[in-house]
Amino acid sequence: MLTTISSSMSMSVVVAELVCARDDDEIKTKILSTTMLMSGISTFLVSTFGVRIPIYQGPALPYIIPLLAMSSLKEFYCPNYHVSPDSLSSVNGTVGDAVSLNETRELTYSKIQAISGGLMAAGVIHLLIGFTGLVGVFARYIGPITIVPTITLVGLSIYTVAVKFSEKHWGVAAITTGTGLILALYLNGKKTPLPGYNKKRGFYIKWYPLHTVFAILFSIMAGWTLSAILTVSGSMSDDRNHIHYYARTDSRNDIIFKSPWFYIAYPGQFGMMGFSVAAFISCLVATFMSVIDSIGDYNAAARVCLVPPPPSHAVNRGIFLEGVMSFFAGTTGACHATVSYGGNIGAVGITKVASRRVFQVMAFMYIIFSVVLKISAVFITIPYPVLGGCMILSFGIFIGLILSNLQFIDLNSTRNLAIVGIAILLGLMLPYWAEKNQDVIKTGNAHIDNIFLMLISNGGFVGGFIAFFLDNTVPGTLKDRGLDISEESLDEDLYEEGYEVYEFQNMPRFIKESRIYQFLPIFSKKKNL
Repeated sequence: MLTTISSSMSMSVVVAELVCARDDDEIKTKILSTTMLMSGISTFLVSTFGVRIPIYQGPALPYIIPLLAMSSLKEFYCPNYHVSPDSLSSVNGTVGDAVSLNETRELTYSKIQAISGGLMAAGVIHLLIGFTGLVGVFARYIGPITIVPTITLVGLSIYTVAVKFSEKHWGVAAITTGTGLILALYLNGKKTPLPGYNKKRGFYIKWYPLHTVFAILFSIMAGWTLSAILTVSGSMSDDRNHIHYYARTDSRNDIIFKSPWFYIAYPGQFGMMGFSVAAFISCLVATFMSVIDSIGDYNAAARVCLVPPPPSHAVNRGIFLEGVMSFFAGTTGACHATVSYGGNIGAVGITKVASRRVFQVMAFMYIIFSVVLKISAVFITIPYPVLGGCMILSFGIFIGLILSNLQFIDLNSTRNLAIVGIAILLGLMLPYWAEKNQDVIKTGNAHIDNIFLMLISNGGFVGGFIAFFLDNTVPGTLKDRGLDISEESLDEDLYEEGYEVYEFQNMPRFIKESRIYQFLPIFSKKKNL
């Protein structure tokens, strides 16, 4: 949980920025609470009833791209409000300040409602992809050549978010990132002495890579400490309009005292759901990218856990439940879905604790944290440049993990190199052109104009579509494309457990032998499992 908490914090702050709630810490806190609740419930469902391997479900990074793209549209434009919620409780606050805040809240709610409706509709399609087994059909045509440009462009497009937070104080961001690099890379392979005890050995010293596992957590502590020193010493301005203001540790401390102790995110907490075609198209594209991302993470988690690759019905169940949670996230106003996270897969490989029950306990911890609103309020007060430094680490590792998929294709093939290169280049070119020429597309229908604009503004969609089209039309062998399954990968001697880990062991026989069970693609067709 400690290795993933930064992703929840980052996503909630990004969502708040994009829905014009930059200065509204109350909404930020509620969004973070909602994000943690969605992560907890989704992690429990997917690890218990979905793909049934230990894997964390967190806020989906692919959804940042459509949010950024939507913020450039006129209907999602954020006016430069600078009024803080403090003006409502301030004795010196004027009526004009309160009116401005009310207008800002109304604007924020309208944006959340529009995104929520689009996310709910995309969530229905998401769950149907898993429930009907279509994900298996897609998997036959989507290989590393499609996955790498798609998800790499997602990671590259997020750099604007990292800059927005890091620029509040580049020094603090650099220290945060540098601490993580030293602990995770330069000291990789080293172990930390820790005291241990058991009845047979008594007290003893246990050597454990603590600094590597919790590199991001220690980075946050280092950056937060530096921000506190600079705040106390008066090195950073306390002027709200100064760029260093959000780098101070006391800039948002009031939210800790103002927030109630307990709060449960519920459907419609930000008002009735609306609908925006642009939001729906954006969420739909992000849904397809998150499905691709999850399929890769499922297989990576299986390798780390030393179990066979997940069969199609297990993948279908996982995608189905992710879609259910996407729909539920839309009803609560989270503005993003949940998706499998690769960071925890690495943590499983280091700790060698591949336990489904451990992740179930982590899920309950997330749910408890989401209910205790004071905890979410404390996380919201983390200085922006500290979050920016964490983003540099996490997004950088994310991009590196995606690029590692290239090892499964023939890098000596001109065909493969050309497809990947052209897809990435056009995925950078077209969004840049769309940003500069938003009024060029004129079909006679404003909704269709927005749809085209949203699609070409999404670098992940552009690059992924081009890579998918070329990879499936330009001649090439399955081995060169990284779509073949070697005999060695299916060798049972390589695994500690078999395919039974993906099945429901205690399900009554009459259910397994029923026609519905045999018909649905989310269940195994083998009666002996």
